[in-house]
Amino acid sequence: MTWNTAKNILCLRLDTIGDVIMTTPAMRALKAAVPDRRITLMTSSAGAAIAPLIPDLDEWLVYDAPWLKATATRDSSAPEFAMIEQLRQQSFDAVVIFTVYSQNPLPSAFLCYMAGIPLRLAHCHENPYQLLTDWVLDPEPAQFTRHEVRRQLDLVATVGAQIVDERMQLQTPVAAIAQMQTRLAELGVNLDRPWVVIHPGATAPSRRYPPEKFAIAARQLVDRGISVIFTGTTPERELVTSIQTSMGAPSLSLVDRLSLSDLAALLKLAPLLISNNTGPVHIAAAVGTPVVDLYALTNPQHTPWGVPNRVLFQDVPCRICYKSICPEAHHHCLTLVSPESVVAAALELLTAVPTPAFTTISL
Repeated sequence: MTWNTAKNILCLRLDTIGDVIMTTPAMRALKAAVPDRRITLMTSSAGAAIAPLIPDLDEWLVYDAPWLKATATRDSSAPEFAMIEQLRQQSFDAVVIFTVYSQNPLPSAFLCYMAGIPLRLAHCHENPYQLLTDWVLDPEPAQFTRHEVRRQLDLVATVGAQIVDERMQLQTPVAAIAQMQTRLAELGVNLDRPWVVIHPGATAPSRRYPPEKFAIAARQLVDRGISVIFTGTTPERELVTSIQTSMGAPSLSLVDRLSLSDLAALLKLAPLLISNNTGPVHIAAAVGTPVVDLYALTNPQHTPWGVPNRVLFQDVPCRICYKSICPEAHHHCLTLVSPESVVAAALELLTAVPTPAFTTISL
């Protein structure tokens, strides 16, 4: 078996929605490299939520691995043996293990080795010996860091999978877009006038722009004749309500009223997304929508990929901390970003001629 003859490929990405979306160009490259190749994604429960919208997938498997932080405590190793057997029965020719550089691929590699998958590819900092048949010595972070999309594209390129169109992609069915258009019209949104989506939440507290500053920026946008629609999940309902109250101007909320398919359709229609660095940023980029990204300097690798964007932050000595909670307790990389700069960035993108942009933050 070689990579040129491997038809049944497992792509293993045990991560969040955003991480899975940032892997879509690499999966598309694998799909295109060999005629009639079949691609199966194996991912966590969180990552699997976006799988139905990924056009290059033939199938997906859900596996919450015990080496992931969010996985509930196991009573036994029975789920691992069950997954090994499931992988064995599906007779995969090869597996590509996609990780961020702080993740160790070897537990996943061992699982696939036990399942008898002949070819196993991953970045790895240490010599994996027999666990990987194709070992790419991980250059990050010792030599450099790359955007997450580039990291995964570089990985599959080592086995001959390359594409010209490196954009992320999600499918937004025509029917879903039409339904969203009708829904927005019923809410009184005039799609012929400027409007924006604001997503003020984020799972990690360190990545949240202050709600009072979101309120000021939203008010200033409304004062300029730009309609504002807020999105979020159930835990973010109180956050959005507080912003709407503080802004003292009309706005709409679709918090806890959208499926991921609905959100993709909404962002496909939206002229602009304003958001913290979180999943909707990558959904917007994957459907071609410009983004103003309030970007906490926790990790430089996840800026909007392939769409016009403005990445806003305040440079600080404690940058690139990789922390979910600000270790300095001041959040200066975000709190020092003014609402006026958010509004200015939004106005620039709303009036700009769309051109792709690949923003990075240097270390």
